[in-house]
This record gives sequence, C-alpha cells and structure tokens, in this order.
Amino acid sequence: MAIGQGLGVLRGAWPADGDAGRRRRALVVLGLLLALVAVVEVLAAQPISGGWSVSVPASPAEHATGGPVPYGGHPADRRLHLLVLPLLALATTLPLPLLAGQPMIAAAVGGAAAVLSVGAFHTLTFAGAAAQVIALYRAGRQGRPGPALALAAPFPLLALLPALPVGELVLPLACLAPAAALGGVARAARAAAGAHTAARRQAAGDLLEHTARGERARIARELHDVVAHHISLVAVQAETARLAVPGMPQAGAERLLAIGDTARQALTEMRRLLGVLREDDGTEASWRPQPGLRLHELNELLDGSREASGAATRLILRGTPAELDPGVELAAYRIVQEALTNARRHAPGAAVDVELHYTGAGLELSIRDNGPGPLDGQGGHGLAGMRERAAAVGGELVTGPAPGGGFLVQAVLPGRESAA
Repeated sequence: MAIGQGLGVLRGAWPADGDAGRRRRALVVLGLLLALVAVVEVLAAQPISGGWSVSVPASPAEHATGGPVPYGGHPADRRLHLLVLPLLALATTLPLPLLAGQPMIAAAVGGAAAVLSVGAFHTLTFAGAAAQVIALYRAGRQGRPGPALALAAPFPLLALLPALPVGELVLPLACLAPAAALGGVARAARAAAGAHTAARRQAAGDLLEHTARGERARIARELHDVVAHHISLVAVQAETARLAVPGMPQAGAERLLAIGDTARQALTEMRRLLGVLREDDGTEASWRPQPGLRLHELNELLDGSREASGAATRLILRGTPAELDPGVELAAYRIVQEALTNARRHAPGAAVDVELHYTGAGLELSIRDNGPGPLDGQGGHGLAGMRERAAAVGGELVTGPAPGGGFLVQAVLPGRESAA
C-alpha cells in the first residue's frame, strides 16, 4: 500500500513525456535518494548491541526452538554482513540512476541484486522494492515486452518457494513487479497506437489537402483561360469600334479607349495573379480550346469511357440545347468526366447514363450508374472537386445512392443570364 501511494505521488510530480531531459534528471535524483534510503534502512536494522535483526537460513537451533535466531553471534560474521548488506542495498537502487539510458540493463542488474538479497539474506529494503517497481515499469515502457516480463518473473517465484521465509515486502513486490512491467508494456503499446493513428490522420489530411489544392489549381487555370479570352475580346472590340466608326464624338472615342485600357489592365493583373498556376505542375501550358458541351466533345468523352470500361454508356439529351457560359460548360464537362472516372473505379462494368436537361434557366446534369452504390465511410476526393467546380460557377451538386440502386451525381448549373 505504501509503495502504491509513493508511486502515485511520483507520477503526479513526474515531468511530461515531451521533456526528456527533465525526466532523466528526475530519475537520477530519485535513484540517488532511494540508494541513500536503502543504506539508512540497512544500518538502522543493526541494534547497538546484540546482532542483526535479519533472518538467516534455518538451522538446527531454529528447528529446536521453533523460531529465528538473531544473527550476530560471531564478530566476523557481523563485520561481513555490515559490508555485504549495504552493498546489496546499493546494488538494488543505484542501477536506476546510473543506467538511466538503458532501462533493460538497469532492471536486470537491480533485479539480480534484489533476488540475491532475498534469497541469501531473506531481507529487502523498502527503497530497493520501490526501485524494482520503477525499473520494471521503465523496462516495459521503453524495452521489448518479452524481456521486461521475464525480468519480473523471479519475484513471484520467490514468494511461492515453500522453503524460503518471505519478508513483509516480498509479497507486495511479487504482485507489483509483473503489474509494473505490464503497465509499461501497455503504455508503450498505447503510445505506439496513438502515434500510428496520428500519422494516418496526418497522411489522410495531407492527401486530401494536396488533392483539393490540385483541383482548385486546375479550376483556376481553366477559368483563367476562359475569362482571359473574353477580356481580350472586350479590349479588341472596344479598339475596333473606336477606329471603325467614322465621325464618332470625341467623348465616345475616349470612353472606348478607356474601356480598352481597362480591359487590358484587368487582363494583365489577372495573368499576374493566376498565370503562374500554369506552371505549378511542371508541365507546359496547353493552348487547345477548353472543352464544353458540344455534341462531338461529349461523344468523344463517352466513347473513351466505353473503351476503358467495356460497359454501356448512354448520353441522354432533354430540352432545347442552349449555349451556356463557357465557364459553366467547362464545369459541366469536367463533372461528367470525373463522374465517369469514379464509375470505372468504384463500379467497374456498371452501365452509366449521362443526362443533360436544358431547362431554359440553366442545365440539370445527372450521371447515374447501376453499380453497388456508395460504400460507408468513403467520400472520395473527386466528389469534393466536383462540388467545388459547381460552386465556382454558381451551381450546386449533390451525390448519393440512386433510387433502385447504384450511385447518382446531380448538378444544377446556371444559364448564361444567371451566371452573369
């Protein structure tokens, strides 16, 4: 009980795990204090006259009298024990501070000295018992589980030996030694599991952040291309109107000139802010027109999906096709592309229907497959990218299980007037 209370106080005053230097110094100070207490205990066990108050192995006199015989009848034996017992007391405690960086060796040396003290002299100091508990906990915490438990095994065996008189500290130590080693092993396993979980969360977070950053960069590049094209047209048309209309008032010409200058300045600023995104992936910029919802582009996209998956892929058009804002058409094309890719990855061999419904106010887009549907706990990074694309042009996108089975991606994108 006293050992448990002492360990509780020690744990409350022990430095945090992050401060290794303070923990090492505290361990050294504690070990030296225990060594001092152990020597004091041994010396206090010797009375002024008489002999040592330690039990010696059973003798004929003990069997005749029915009790232990105080040792110290011979001065030479008293001098020998006066030398040996303090050395054993130091050997059970000093390995703790002297071998602070090698917990397994410290536990082995201190445990051997404690076993020798109990087996040969039937005595053990309180400080020595406390040092063994601390050393075995550190061995389990910082060493391997098997050797740490093996170092705690001799103490229960000593308590079970019928021919060995057991002191008042041996039985508590026989219980606390394996418990301390198991506690250290459990603490090490818990710390390792926590570190592994933290590493997995960090890796997942980094992957999600990297994927989202790449998707946002691609969206920004594509929107940059579309907006730059239109701003360039504004500048060219303003300059053409100023030069092509004869007899234009001076104020009108100046306004057209200001419109052209403003457009060119906006184009320069936008390229300065977003143009670097063309080079963030180390590839050369593509000067091809951005894809949209033209029929041949959609057919080319679906043909590629059919060839890659070998499954049926249908294109369904409803309503009267209308020309949408280039950014909206680009977002719709990329959503269809990503949805087809997800269908091939998560529902291989499943048939896919791609439906475009022109409502006049905008575009309703749905991509549905007849696969197994969404798996619990799997959101996918591509879904986040599709939502960002829809939101970037003022639309909305929802995903989830389709009625009757499969997976459904639905997006509502604005028309030209709404997007403006």
